[in-house]
Amino acid sequence: MSPDPASPPRARRVRAGPAAAGQRLDNFLLAALRGVPRSCVYRLLRRGEVRVNGGRALPEYRLAENDEIRLPPVRVGEPEAGAPGRVPDRLQQRIRAAIVYEDARLLVIDKPAGIAVHGGSGLSFGVIEALRALRPQEDLELAHRLDRDTSGCLLVARRRAALRELHALLREGAVEKRYVTLLRGHWRPGRRTIDAPVATHLRVGGERHVRVQAAGKAAATVFEPREHYGRLATLVDVRLLTGRMHQIRVHAAHAGHPVAGDERYGDREFNQSLREFGLRRMFLHCAGLAFRWPGSGAPFAVTAALPAELAAVLARLPRGGGQRASGSSPA
Repeated sequence: MSPDPASPPRARRVRAGPAAAGQRLDNFLLAALRGVPRSCVYRLLRRGEVRVNGGRALPEYRLAENDEIRLPPVRVGEPEAGAPGRVPDRLQQRIRAAIVYEDARLLVIDKPAGIAVHGGSGLSFGVIEALRALRPQEDLELAHRLDRDTSGCLLVARRRAALRELHALLREGAVEKRYVTLLRGHWRPGRRTIDAPVATHLRVGGERHVRVQAAGKAAATVFEPREHYGRLATLVDVRLLTGRMHQIRVHAAHAGHPVAGDERYGDREFNQSLREFGLRRMFLHCAGLAFRWPGSGAPFAVTAALPAELAAVLARLPRGGGQRASGSSPA
């Protein structure tokens, strides 16, 4: 007998099978609660109504086989009051134009700054919603994340098998992730690795804030200066050895050289000074990703050029002696 549609929904518990092992909790929920608005799923996570093995879990938690997930009582397919409707045509067009590569297994977006990778947390739509609107016949899933104000290479899986392979590569640190950023002050010449654990904390309202903390998760970032702009700022190539939330931004700030335009972890006076040179966004760009496909070992690499608005800022910055950024100091 089918359940009475008028009866109130009940919480249920499910076990993560082999196919779910390594999958992010939020992605698992979006599939398990298909039809529930994405914003509702993230709100349930923030409120702690979703439990894994009896405890609260963050959206980025990676499931293990046999994890027990408590799904709270929600009506699947019931529209949420005020839920967004159709993805705007303009956003769909921007994302279509941002596709820089695709094959049978994945596609790559050169994500513009200012667009979230997915909706939720007050945002109606993101990259993945636009892609699904453009290609409703495909089962597209994000392989990883970029911050809303970070631009550059974003991998999207076109097949479930490819998603599992990409997740495995990312977990094992087998994806080379290269970024370009502009940091406050004069970063001392030479390559430097920041190896400092980070922890994510929830603030009032559900905002997540990351900071260096001894009891946090291992995190390592390689910084190598490319060009100095006096003592005002340094253009730096960055390689992620791990993939924690806000890792580059937190490690750069921890080193005393916060990312230009970073409103959460950055320096307000430094950010304000760079507005004179046309900076209107965070200066952080994912310039390239590279890995080898499991099994075949076939290499894959993709790059994304520095956006024109960031290149224009660099062209305006003073070289030579320059001016000193407020509060900056050599590394």
